[in-house]
Amino acid sequence: MELEFYQLTSTGDRENNQDYMSYIIDDSYALFVVADGLGGHQAGEKASRFFCQGLLGVAPTYINWMAHNPVETFSAWIDDAVSEIKKLFADDKLANKAHTTCAILYMDEQQVVTAHCGDSRIYRMNPQQILWRTLDHSIPQQLLNEGLITEQDIALHPEQNKLTRSINALKQHESEIKLYPAIKKGETFILCSDGFWEYIKQQELLQLAQLSSGKAELGKLMRLLMLRAQGKSDNITAQWIRCH
Repeated sequence: MELEFYQLTSTGDRENNQDYMSYIIDDSYALFVVADGLGGHQAGEKASRFFCQGLLGVAPTYINWMAHNPVETFSAWIDDAVSEIKKLFADDKLANKAHTTCAILYMDEQQVVTAHCGDSRIYRMNPQQILWRTLDHSIPQQLLNEGLITEQDIALHPEQNKLTRSINALKQHESEIKLYPAIKKGETFILCSDGFWEYIKQQELLQLAQLSSGKAELGKLMRLLMLRAQGKSDNITAQWIRCH
């Protein structure tokens, strides 16, 4: 796989950045993760950072099993990362209210595996169309699934921040894991926090999938999204991956 990769994050109009992102690009596989912390700025910052650090830290334990049983292996990998959150929080009382979302993308030459929990998203696109996105674990996504609101209504919905799932060091977590065909040449993946997708338009997303786009276009779009939020921008984080 010949991958081109960029990542950007911004505090937006918030005092602290509770988003965190990490990645591994190896000869045989690549792993990307975006996490958005919840539960007060210190608790959220730690939850997202500890989860990403845990996920990458235990990677050597699981990577050789991904070819044989990817979904079960990925589930165990994520579970181990959550255990790492517990270890890193130690006796810190913030752990009780520290939550994080996650969007995780694993790829090798044979497959793509995704995992997500909460409303951080993964988009898969080619220059012609958005092939799919992960479905949020949130109240507005449930309303969209039932046909009660439109895709455009999600970001503006009064319950947009009400999640039905999140990762917590002390509670049961439920990441949704899916297996897909391997990435193709010309395809682009976007991993992002809700601060990125809530003010974006579908055609703007598709612009990021054009073969002429790259880091400059991603940066311009992030600045536009901050302006569009009119002083109420959340933290904005995005990872952009393309196969050549």
